[in-house]
Amino acid sequence: MTASPPLQIAVLGIGMMGLPMARRLCEAGHHVHAWNRTRAKAEPLTAAGAHVHDQPADAVREADIVIGMLENGPVVGDVLFAQGAAQAMRKASLFIDMASIQPREARDHAARLGEMGIAHLDAPVSGGTVGAEAGALAIMVGGRPADYQRALPVFAALGRPTHVGPHGAGQLAKLAKLANQMIVGITIGAVAEALLFAAKGGADMAKVREAMAGGFADSRILQLHGQRMVERDFAPRGRMTVQLKDMRNALATAQEIGFDAPVTTLFETLYAQGVEHGLGELDHSGLFVELASRNALQ
Repeated sequence: MTASPPLQIAVLGIGMMGLPMARRLCEAGHHVHAWNRTRAKAEPLTAAGAHVHDQPADAVREADIVIGMLENGPVVGDVLFAQGAAQAMRKASLFIDMASIQPREARDHAARLGEMGIAHLDAPVSGGTVGAEAGALAIMVGGRPADYQRALPVFAALGRPTHVGPHGAGQLAKLAKLANQMIVGITIGAVAEALLFAAKGGADMAKVREAMAGGFADSRILQLHGQRMVERDFAPRGRMTVQLKDMRNALATAQEIGFDAPVTTLFETLYAQGVEHGLGELDHSGLFVELASRNALQ
């Protein structure tokens, strides 16, 4: 239960992360209003006591705090300003953007909301669905200290917050997260290509993976994602579409700071082509499927 009185909280974006986060807020005793573009994905929250709405504007009308867990910066802007969520929010309410967007987008949203009398925090998270379900997310927060204090009862149900600076700073703190996602995305591709290379030559992928364990090529990616590739288990834990978004955010940030990232550029193209070929809802290890198709392998 919360140490402070229950809050009226709206959660916009009920996906793989938004669903467990909204459920934890319900369990903490808050009054939760939920909206998702596909309503069926939000319906399970009704069992936890949440109210599910058809329009984002309806979800936010009575909210003290609105949480955005949306796909990317343009979607956040569309839901806030084109679909009317910001216009429907109460004066002096607080919008907490917990999605991973670009720092310049966070600063722009903060300025536009500020003109409407609405406070803003950018608070991207790290920890994945496991962290969301356990309330163990790392939360990096940018914005005014007073607004950060207002948000602490919300963060208490979700994980470990750290106030890192002004608007956009939370997203800048995720540079380390973007670097992590670059390594993850690139390494998934390297593992998939190596295993398929072995299979094309007639080797047993499972045995090749076992043989590499403990050597310089070993990694968590080889162990976990490599096993998924061997088993053809591409049920989504982190989707191809999300990996593509992260690669694109990394490249956009690289351009802003004048950094050349040719390897990430190559893999952004590969993930994009996989998504174009209908693989977007697979786990990000599903890049294996795209590379297998290129080599006429099942």
